[in-house]
Amino acid sequence: MRSLYSIGIYILGFFLKLLAPFNKKIELGVKGRKQSFDLLRQQLKDDKPKMWFHCASLGEYEQGLPVFEALKQKYTEYQVVLTFFSPSGYEIKKDNSVGDIVIYLPLDTLRNAKRFIELVSPEIVVFTKYDVWPNYLLSLGLIDTKAYLISALFRPNQPYFQWYGSFMKNALKSFEHIFTQNEDSKKLLNAAGFKNVSISGDTRFDRVSTQLSMNNSVNFVEAFKQGDLLVVFGSSWPDDDKLFLPFINASSNEKVKYLIAPHNISEKYTSNLKNQIKKKTVAFSDLEATGSDSLKDFEVFILDTIGYLSKVYSYADIAYVGGAAGHTGLHNILEPAVFGIPILFGKNYGKFPEASDLIKINGADSISTTTQLSESLDTLLTKDELRMHKGQINANYIKKNAGSIDTIIDYLS
Repeated sequence: MRSLYSIGIYILGFFLKLLAPFNKKIELGVKGRKQSFDLLRQQLKDDKPKMWFHCASLGEYEQGLPVFEALKQKYTEYQVVLTFFSPSGYEIKKDNSVGDIVIYLPLDTLRNAKRFIELVSPEIVVFTKYDVWPNYLLSLGLIDTKAYLISALFRPNQPYFQWYGSFMKNALKSFEHIFTQNEDSKKLLNAAGFKNVSISGDTRFDRVSTQLSMNNSVNFVEAFKQGDLLVVFGSSWPDDDKLFLPFINASSNEKVKYLIAPHNISEKYTSNLKNQIKKKTVAFSDLEATGSDSLKDFEVFILDTIGYLSKVYSYADIAYVGGAAGHTGLHNILEPAVFGIPILFGKNYGKFPEASDLIKINGADSISTTTQLSESLDTLLTKDELRMHKGQINANYIKKNAGSIDTIIDYLS
């Protein structure tokens, strides 16, 4: 099975190279992985022990960051190798305060895994959530290292729990301990014979909680919002746009403004959004020409840049979080929840426990149609007491579930 898997990875690599000239994201990953071993050889320090942190992408990085920071502070003599699989993580976080060496993780072939582990020889390894690469993990099992999986989330239909998944299951045995987000994941692992499991919760609660102590002021959002209500559509995709654009265009409430932060911030996408909106619209990319003094005159703001959304949510009165209207995956709803505002999102949220939780306690609502979205937004915008009540539910939910990092660090200590 391991040989078949490795052959599959080689085939994947072949097709990624074929597709690279036609897809910017794939091209970044292919080119970045070519440089990984050279960067390691150039930057690794022989006189320092190593820690290796791995994240699939940006979301997993944010999830693991509280633990990464705590370990870096505790083990100051260690050199940290931080790896990403996806360009959407690496390109945004390649300059960070955690990783001493930040690279793309080479594809999980037998040769790459052996070469990487021999070069880095990490003493402490932390993987986040579900990005489990069996050749790397099985190679780790051959050296004296302590490997941990944090904020893990498992489902019954995953290969680890199927008759054909023994290879993947054996890879999990390379972890000294697995910290799960919930009881269901722990039960699945226990039933599969894993005893080195404990429930720590989701480290994202700790991560978003720190946002409250940061300076969240954004001058251009203040200039745009003024004293009006603000609805933020965060990390939206085309399927999300189809749900909320009709509402924006039909809205006649002059005391409500809308900020759209699309997942795709290309000039083409922004231009297409503008063409669909009937209200007076400005984009972040227009600021130099428009000037901040005139922002108050616009009804819609398109945030076609990165790095602001978590702060922008602090200005929102309602948040719609994208990704679940289609099948790209619901984006982080905890980021707006920490600021005590009600949340809306699409119908495909089943893989996200926090979404189900917030629906159950009435802090969030799932939306399937434009009619549903219009009804929900109309209700929340006109009923101040209900809006604030749902927001407080979400803020309390964050407080209740924070503390995951303490459980993990106490164990590692």
